[in-house]
Order: sequence, then C-alpha cells, then structure tokens
Amino acid sequence: MLHSSYSPPWFLDNGFLMTIYVAMRSGQIWQETISEPEPHYQKVVFTQGEVPLAGWVAIPPNPQGTIVGTYGITGTLDNQWFLRILARKAYAQNYAVVLFDWRAHGESAKLSSVLTSDGINEGKDFVSIAGESKTLGCPAPFWLTGYSLGGQLALWGIYYSQFLAVNGLNSADVAGGAVICPNLDSNLSLPYLMKHPLGKYIEQAIAKELTKLVLKISAYHPQDFERSAIEKANSIWGFDHHLVVPRLGFDSVEDYYTASSPFQILPKIEKPTLILYAEDDPMFAPSIIPRLKTVCRHNEALNLILTKAGGHVGYVSSPNCQQKYGDRDCWWGWNRILNWLTTMSN
Repeated sequence: MLHSSYSPPWFLDNGFLMTIYVAMRSGQIWQETISEPEPHYQKVVFTQGEVPLAGWVAIPPNPQGTIVGTYGITGTLDNQWFLRILARKAYAQNYAVVLFDWRAHGESAKLSSVLTSDGINEGKDFVSIAGESKTLGCPAPFWLTGYSLGGQLALWGIYYSQFLAVNGLNSADVAGGAVICPNLDSNLSLPYLMKHPLGKYIEQAIAKELTKLVLKISAYHPQDFERSAIEKANSIWGFDHHLVVPRLGFDSVEDYYTASSPFQILPKIEKPTLILYAEDDPMFAPSIIPRLKTVCRHNEALNLILTKAGGHVGYVSSPNCQQKYGDRDCWWGWNRILNWLTTMSN
C-alpha cells in the first residue's frame, strides 16, 4: 500500500468540492485540458457473452496491448468524457482501446432488456468482450479498467478472467487491471450517502438518472417492465429493490449488495491489480477504508494507492503536483494507471 503525495489545487482540497467540480465543470472543458486527439473508433456489437453489448474499438498501428473499460452507475459512451480521456491517452501510448456500454446503458439498452447486476454478470461481460476483441485484432495483454461502479465491474472481470473459458482467449491473455474509486460495499456506502447532509443530494441526482435509464429501457422493451415497479424505483435502493433484485433472485437488496461486493473476490484475485482510492471520497463510507487496507495488505496481487484527497473519480492535480510527477495534464488518476501499466509491461 502506498499513501501517495498527490495534491489537488487549493480550492479543490475537499472531497465534495472536487466531486462537484469534476461533475459540473470538468465535463465542459475536458477537451481543453489534454493534447491527445480522439481515436478513430469502429462501432461494434459484442455478441459472444450472455447479452449483446455495444462498444467502440480503436487499434493503433503497433499496439502494445489492449485496455478494456467502462464507466460508472449512469451514462453512455457518448457522454462519459472521463473514460474518453483514458482512451485518448492510452491510444497515444499505443494501446488498443475497447470501450463499452455496460448492461442497461447507452446503445446496449436497445439490444437487451437485461438489467444490471453490479459485477456478478458484468465481470463475465468484461472477459467475453476481451475475447471477442482479440478476434478483431486487439492484442494481449488485456487490462481491464473502470471507475466508481465501473471499477467494481472491472474487479469482477479480473477475478473471472482467472478461470472463465472464452473461445480464443487464454487466461494469461488478461494480465490484470486498474480501477479508480471503485464501489466496494453498498451496504455501508448507500446508507452513509443518504444520511449525509450533502451526500443525500448526490443520491437523489443519481436516482433521477436511474429513473431516466429505466424509462428508456422500458420504451425499447415495453413488454419486460411494469410501470408500477418503475414508479416505485425512485431511489438507488428502490431501483435495486423493485427492478434488479427480483430478476436476480435474491431475497433482499442487502443480500444482493453482499453478493456483488468486491470484498467477496479481492482476496482471491491473483493478477496484478491497481486500486486508486481517496480517503475523502464523499460517495463511500469512511469505515470501508480499514478493511480495504487489510485485504490489500494480505494479497500481494493488489496494489493500493490511498490518497488523502481526490474526491470521487476526481484526482484533478495541482500544477506543482503535475510538475512533480512529470505529467502533461491534470488527470492524475489516469496518468498513474498508464504509468503503472508501463512498469508492469517492462
């Protein structure tokens, strides 16, 4: 475990301020903050897994490996600029890039009415997509990545890659992965968020996006959804209780959150995995941190970079921090991940 010397700009040295700034402001100016151009993507539909999923693939002339990634609890590839920053930077460093709309999101929602499972099934999707990407010309080693809830999904993907059989993909083809601010324990973090004076507004905003998401899916697949269930799903917990849990067969939301928690699999991960986690992340209960430190200390495959600041999927760095690390831009989290991948490849 490493306590990093990351430092934000002085006015963002607060988890909530960093999180709100990134969500509200960075999305408007992100293209001005980096010099790498957008890759030329081929839009594909991955069909080898349990459900069809829509994705984007970009392969540079001499790829040194492949990064497979997705985003957090809501959004689409079109608007998830934080993921596209990684894609630009990775492609410029000669990685093939595979991005996908995960279950019930974006273009994938048009292809299937299957809802989310917080990693239980999406981890398998990661592996299937890696295998299918290999047939498209994306080379090993494959590295799986994501942030927030997408980080939870990627951790499940790394775990499944150790034993899940996929045509044309060897277990060794998936080298490992790296995640930023992954969701680790919803049973702790969701009540924490809802009770927090400011966090409850973040929860409400996410819940509204989830409502929009399920309304879009139900418009594509009206026969698979009951309007009454959708109307009751007016919170994150309600979305899972009324829509997700009945389809997955769990007795309760709490049982579902326990089963999907990465703490079930982190001790079993055997491939190099980098976890960036901020102590001031306002989305997650602080009581998670001691358990995360313990599990990473007891598993040599897990590399934890724990920072005092950073917020939730923020990690905007100060000019002094950029100079110290030799970064060309402010996106400290992605820069550390790409540097780590370079180290692992040498």
